[in-house]
Amino acid sequence: MNQTRIIRFLILGLPAGLILGGVIAMILYFRDTADAAARGGHGFMRKAITRQDIESHVTVLAKTIGARHAGAPERLNATVKYITGTLGPANLGYRVNRHSYKSGGAEFHNLVLDIISTHPDRGHEIVLVGAHYDSVMTTPGADDNASGVAALMSLAQAFARTEHERTLRFVFFANEEPPWFQTEAMGSLVYAKACKERGEKIVAMLSLESLGYYSDAKGSQKAPPGLEASVPDKGNFLAVVGNVTSTPIVSQFQTWFAKNSTLPLAGMALPAGIAEQGWSDHWSFWQQGYPAVMVTDTATFRNPHYHLPTDTVDTLDYERLTLAVKGLEGVISELTNPGRVTAGK
Repeated sequence: MNQTRIIRFLILGLPAGLILGGVIAMILYFRDTADAAARGGHGFMRKAITRQDIESHVTVLAKTIGARHAGAPERLNATVKYITGTLGPANLGYRVNRHSYKSGGAEFHNLVLDIISTHPDRGHEIVLVGAHYDSVMTTPGADDNASGVAALMSLAQAFARTEHERTLRFVFFANEEPPWFQTEAMGSLVYAKACKERGEKIVAMLSLESLGYYSDAKGSQKAPPGLEASVPDKGNFLAVVGNVTSTPIVSQFQTWFAKNSTLPLAGMALPAGIAEQGWSDHWSFWQQGYPAVMVTDTATFRNPHYHLPTDTVDTLDYERLTLAVKGLEGVISELTNPGRVTAGK
């Protein structure tokens, strides 16, 4: 009799319990998901940095979508949708805010993701990591700058559901390429001005600009005039470039990158007057007095496909690009947690 009752309980009661437990789990899951999205950055699906993800992002941007510029607004919109859909509430849980502005009768969007810190002393300080998602009209822009966008997306995936002393912000910029470059309609300049107007304290800005082309051939690396003796002649390294004001970031970057990646790195804090030092979105933040650096494979000084139709997905070195992104992950972790760095000395 007792055995019969036990069997009957298992047959009738256990499935009901499993269903009830499943319903409760789903309620808790979606409640936490909604809360995470509302917090604007503490996502619910953190992902490690992988070559597969990076290559997939580059392929979608530079092959599936293709050249991304104002002359093809449907492609710019497709890029915005891809970034937002991949990192937004349905996947990573980020609230992707659009910082929109108009130029020439068209509307453009910088995409902003925040991991907001509540640290009483450092929460108002911001570490901003950005990359432009447009390309010139003549190229699918695999290196320039699908590689930078893929890196930024992978970093956002890696930092989802993390907490830091400083606020961490990821920004995808519109309109870095000509005819917008260093004009009032350059997406990063519009955004940097808005940050200044809000009185935000950006303590470091990292611009990810062309990260995926490498060569071990002697003579594959060129240098701006006057810097030939300071630059290796093989294009097998990543570079971090700043102005004199950003010298501390360049120095710290070199130390922290070396701890997290085996990819060779060259650091340069260049004096005013060398135009090439400002060839990306970090320039916009310099104009507003913020410390900023460019992280790059040096683009035109190495990549023979720069701004050409041949800047395609098959020309990139995804192994070394992945090493670059993993090194960046370590640098950002250190920049956003200066108290931890000090304690470790």
